[in-house]
Parts: sequence; C-alpha cells; structure tokens
Amino acid sequence: MPRLPGLRDFGHSGALPDWFRSLSLSHERQTSKPVRRERRPKPPYNRLMSTKNAAKPSAAKRSATIARNRRASYDYALTERFEAGLVLEGWEVKAIRAGNAQLVDSYVLLRDGEAWLLGANIAPLPSASSHVVADPQRTRKLLLHSRELARIFTATQAKGFSCVATAMYWKHNRVKCEIALGKGKKQHDKRAAVRDRDWQRQKAQLHKQGLRES
Repeated sequence: MPRLPGLRDFGHSGALPDWFRSLSLSHERQTSKPVRRERRPKPPYNRLMSTKNAAKPSAAKRSATIARNRRASYDYALTERFEAGLVLEGWEVKAIRAGNAQLVDSYVLLRDGEAWLLGANIAPLPSASSHVVADPQRTRKLLLHSRELARIFTATQAKGFSCVATAMYWKHNRVKCEIALGKGKKQHDKRAAVRDRDWQRQKAQLHKQGLRES
C-alpha cells in the first residue's frame, strides 16, 4: 500500500501550521459522536404536592368535638360508654356548626323502647330559625342498637345506674353523642376527685418547670 505524503515530504519541518491545526480539529469534531445525556426519569405525580400550597383548614374545622359535659365525670363514676346517633332538625345543625351547643345537666331517658336526650341546650341562630319555632331544650331522639338499649335499660333499672350525655362530636359529617352509664358519687368521693384532679394539675406544672430549668 503506498504511503500518503506528509508535511515533511513537502519540505516542512517543525511545528505544525495554524491552518493544519484548524483542519484537524474540525475533522475531529465532525467524526466524533455527540455525547448523549441520560434523561432522569420524572418523579411520580404526588397529590400531596399539588395541595401543599392549599389553604389550611381553620382550628374549628380541624376539631371534631362540639361540646363536652365535664360535670358528668364530677357527679358520676362513669363506667360503660356508648356512641349514639342524634336526630336533629336543620336549624339545630346550623346552630351546632356555629358552636351553640351545651350538654350541661343533660341526661338520657328510656321510654317505649327508645332513648331520648333531655336537657341539652342548642341555641338557635336568628337567621337560620326565623321560619320555625325553635325550642333550645327540646327532647331529641338518640339512635342506638337494640342490644345497647337493652344494656342501658337493664343497668338503669336493676343496678341503680344513671345514663348521662358526656360529649357531642362530628363523625363523617354526622353529629354523634357519647353517653355513659355511671353511679352517683357521694360528697366525699367528689372531694377526693377534686383533690386528685388538683394534684394531677400541679404535677403537670412541676414537670413543665423542671423541663424549662433543665
């Protein structure tokens, strides 16, 4: 195979000329393959990211508790608890959403095989109850299973228990009422409960002070 002539054959020796360098560099750029960059896969769509900047619900919406009967645990030694549905009217639901519900001095009465809530106070809104006659303390029906009704009836009739409402709360956009069986406390039992409650409060305060000092 014949040898191709080089620069030395043309009488050139020494450093390569600039025009030859530019030709060789352009030839290398044309013959070299371009470097392909690997594309990183996109992260999967996250629904939480789309709602990251959404408006956060208020504290009233985050809280499911509507009202509590704190006096029930003071007057009674509560034992068994039940969750009951509550039959309400439209104006009552609007008043509950506005926070106008109280369970102080409320209790449960069994009559004709059904449970009824007495003493609960739901104050109507002027704008929501203008077309109806609203009774804030009307008797409201509770929804319970037959075995739960039998359990409450047996306890209240034979064992001397009372049934009181302890809490009202939201559950799946429905209003629920927690009721409990309990025996009435004597005066010395109430004083002991107050002392225990005060001691628990003081113990919590001492614990917080110890954490701050440390």
